[in-house]
Amino acid sequence: MIPLVYDQINHWGKDDEFFLALLKSLHVQIVADLGCGTGRWTTRLARYGYEITAVDPNAEAIHMAKSKDAANRVQWMVGDSTNLQTKAYDAVIMTANVAQVFLTDESWKQTISDVYRSLKSGGHFIFDTRNPLAKAWEEWEKDMTPDTAQDPATGDPLEIYTEYEGFEGDIFTFYETVKKAQTGEVLIHEKMQIRFRKQEELADSLKKAGFTQVTTYGDWEFKQASPDNKSFIFHCMK
Repeated sequence: MIPLVYDQINHWGKDDEFFLALLKSLHVQIVADLGCGTGRWTTRLARYGYEITAVDPNAEAIHMAKSKDAANRVQWMVGDSTNLQTKAYDAVIMTANVAQVFLTDESWKQTISDVYRSLKSGGHFIFDTRNPLAKAWEEWEKDMTPDTAQDPATGDPLEIYTEYEGFEGDIFTFYETVKKAQTGEVLIHEKMQIRFRKQEELADSLKKAGFTQVTTYGDWEFKQASPDNKSFIFHCMK
């Protein structure tokens, strides 16, 4: 995630509507948004009246989030899952495939253990991830057109290029570069990595963490996931 351009190239969509509908159906009030990024989704929840704690390790993203409408209704925190309070939340949610940034088994186990600890009895853990069987990277690699944005400070047009290195095991590496469109000057160049875990692997890890009920939806519909889905949405109960 590059905070400078993230909001401009990631808009409210079907995934956001699904998460919101699921939260509403659960009648929860106290929510932690883990991996909140620039607060694009968090501040929308705040406007709906949820009591929210938002956590992300990226200080720049949190700084941007604090400048948004309704940001004063959110408790912002630079940190990670270890900063979640114990038995404090009705729900913990991770959107935008945040689950894939945990590259090692140890970091994933630590995160879901912390989430379990932080939930009240009967609490909910909700997150999405891409189905590796759908091979989303094949479509990514075909699209060489840069995304476009503007520099929030100057209004200068920007271009965002993505280069793909590929897989080592189940970890996929790519690079994102932000340039000034008029001069080609590189403003940001970042290496990014995500891990594609199988549905069965994730479900098994969640049960080992203590979650007694794990439901998996597919492709932003309230239907049981299948191997043909591009995205999985996990709903776990403590």
